[in-house]
Amino acid sequence: MDSGSPCQWLRELRLDSQGLNPISLLIDCAKCVASGSIKNADIGLEYISQISSPDGNAVQRMVSYFSVALAHRIIKHLPGVYKSISPSKTSLSQDDILAEKCFYELCPFLKFSYLITNQAIVEAMECEKVVHIIDLHCCEPAQWIDLLLTFKNRRGGPPHLKITGINESKEVLEQVNFHVTSEAGKLDFPLQFYPVVSKVEDVDFEKLPVKTGDAVAITSVLQLHLLLSTDDDMGGRISPAVAAASMNLQRAVHLGQRTFAEWLERDMINAYILSPDSALSPLSFGASPKMGNLLKAMRKLNPKLLVVTEQESNMNGSNLMERVDRALYFYSALFDCLDSTVMRTSVERQKLERMLFGEQIKNIIACEGVERKERHEKLEKWIPRLEMAGFVKVPLSYNGRIEAKNLLQRYSNKYKFREENDCLLVCWSDRPLFSVSAWSFRR
Repeated sequence: MDSGSPCQWLRELRLDSQGLNPISLLIDCAKCVASGSIKNADIGLEYISQISSPDGNAVQRMVSYFSVALAHRIIKHLPGVYKSISPSKTSLSQDDILAEKCFYELCPFLKFSYLITNQAIVEAMECEKVVHIIDLHCCEPAQWIDLLLTFKNRRGGPPHLKITGINESKEVLEQVNFHVTSEAGKLDFPLQFYPVVSKVEDVDFEKLPVKTGDAVAITSVLQLHLLLSTDDDMGGRISPAVAAASMNLQRAVHLGQRTFAEWLERDMINAYILSPDSALSPLSFGASPKMGNLLKAMRKLNPKLLVVTEQESNMNGSNLMERVDRALYFYSALFDCLDSTVMRTSVERQKLERMLFGEQIKNIIACEGVERKERHEKLEKWIPRLEMAGFVKVPLSYNGRIEAKNLLQRYSNKYKFREENDCLLVCWSDRPLFSVSAWSFRR
């Protein structure tokens, strides 16, 4: 896989990078990782570490997290080493919860989603007496407090409101329950809150407290793409070369660092030949069983409304370089918007980038198979998927758009939104980043 010595490769890389452009350097390193040129990738990543930093400008910070992701992809071919430095998580950590809170506070995307979602619920439930909301990722009490205030002023009085909140964290649900029920008490608003501590994929929808006569609305914010993971990605399996070589690990170490690096490189080449990233073995993806089960379960609830918010990016492909390119396009805008609107010294910004964006990038680049959860897809794929499941699009509120425009402008005039196929895309400098779409079940 190598062409020339590693030093020659780096000299060519520096020349092509036009002033040590870290993104150009990163892309070339990613090509080395994808092709199995582990020594070249190692040299490039070492050099990137000298010109990028989590504390630098937007480009330097982003490249720093991408380089970490590439490094993790390399060491995944040493399962023991990888597991020792990257213990598997079984539930949401305090860092995860804090990162979500920072994302809500520093960027307008979730506020935009909540505002549009609430307006869609109010209009769809205009004459309903009992409204039951099923929140697939219940984490922010402000959304439902705003809905209480809007419903309180409804002509004819507010409905009886039920909220079933789903989240992996019991602590998060307790906080939401406390704040929302406290506000409902102050408003003398009829409210019931049902916490469900679970991952969405593990929820038994038939056991949710939905009663006959409930007008059901389901809200999903950045959750559906997590159910697209499948276990048929060949790249997620330990290659035969790793299994065989691990038996000779002690011998390889005795032969010296250079020989060990060559052994690892040979394994990376074998993995490349066997993986879906290789043009020699194209992989066709079937529908995700988890997604199919969820859509079927939601359909049985006969929802009057479904509101979906997702990342507007296609990162569900098997090809590594395709994912790297698309992830760079998507996250460069996120890092840029933070650089433009939040002080570089902000501790909250640093936590957001490290604990949310950095972890997402790592999952997109380093993981395969069921481990790769961040499988973002664009509206162009969500629309036919939901239509095939029996849902039809609902036009989004004009009043909601006016409020949403004012919300975005409070952050920066570079935040905009546009309509596409009766859905809304929220953008940074005309680059779509998130979509919001509303649906009703075709009875």
